[in-house]
Parts: sequence; structure tokens; C-alpha cells
Amino acid sequence: MSDRDFQLKPLTSSEFVPDINIVGKVSRQNNNLIMSYLLQGDLSIIAIPSLVINPERLDELWQETCFEFFLKIINTSNYWEFNLAPSGNWNVYHFDDYRQGMKKETAFKNLPFSIEHNNNSLKLHLALNLEPIINTEQDLVIGISSVIKTQSGNISYWSLIHPQPEADFHSQENFLIKLEG
Repeated sequence: MSDRDFQLKPLTSSEFVPDINIVGKVSRQNNNLIMSYLLQGDLSIIAIPSLVINPERLDELWQETCFEFFLKIINTSNYWEFNLAPSGNWNVYHFDDYRQGMKKETAFKNLPFSIEHNNNSLKLHLALNLEPIINTEQDLVIGISSVIKTQSGNISYWSLIHPQPEADFHSQENFLIKLEG
């Protein structure tokens, strides 16, 4: 399957939207999810957590600069939320339905992603085998988003679309990219 390019858009009602650009690519090859995010612009105003030596599973990563995506098997109500912090810390949650039944997804013991950071860009690359949670033949939809925190503490919300006036990455309307099995 070929790569699908994406560009995230800021929620315009955010208090402050930094002058940055967030683009990326996603594909599903066999049952491997290949994803990259590229954050570009004046990153000196962005609060980017330092890379840690031993990344770990942590809660509430979305309160800082964080890349996120949501996976859902087509024609089901359950879905997964993946949080990837520039520090290397991560988490995966499973939901039974829209914001219901949240629990940590224990099928993953780590998330294999890398971070490249320089003055004007930050790149995150993930190659994840989905076999622990999804069968190869199941078609998926994905929602892609980011939370960006500035050095001054302002937070902006970035997604493929923002169908509501408030940020809601869990909304099924955000699951726009189909990834066939």
C-alpha cells in the first residue's frame, strides 16, 4: 500500500497558534503501521521535552507537546489512542466506545519510534506491528493529531479536521484516513 500524506490544521479558537507546520505520512504494510510526523517552523517557541534515556509508559502526555493518533477497526465501536512524546515516553489506551471504558492497552510493552530534533524541525518515525491488537485482514480508519505547548504555556490542538468548536480528537469525524487490511 502506498503512503498517505497528511497535514494537521490548528484549532483556530486556541488561545495562541504558533507559526508552525505539521505534516506526515502514514501507511499500512501487511499489518505494520508506518507513520512519520514532521513539525517545522520556529521551534524555539515550542516546549519540546528532552529525549530521555529510558522511555516509559506515562499518563497525561497530552498535557505537553505530544503526537497522537487513533485507530479504529471499521464497523466497530472500540478504538485505540496512541500518545508519542518527543521525550520518547509513550502510552496506548483502549476505549470500548466514544470516550467510554478507557484502559491501558497492555498488548504493547513499548512503542518503536525515533525522534530527530534540530533547530527548525522535529521528526518522529514509528514502525509498529499491529498484530497484538488487530488482524491483518481488518480494515482500519485512523485519526491523526498533535498537542503543541509553547514555552509560555499556551496549548494549541492540531488535527486533520476540527468539526466542533472545541478540540475532540476522539470524535469519529476525525477518523478520516482508511488503511485497508
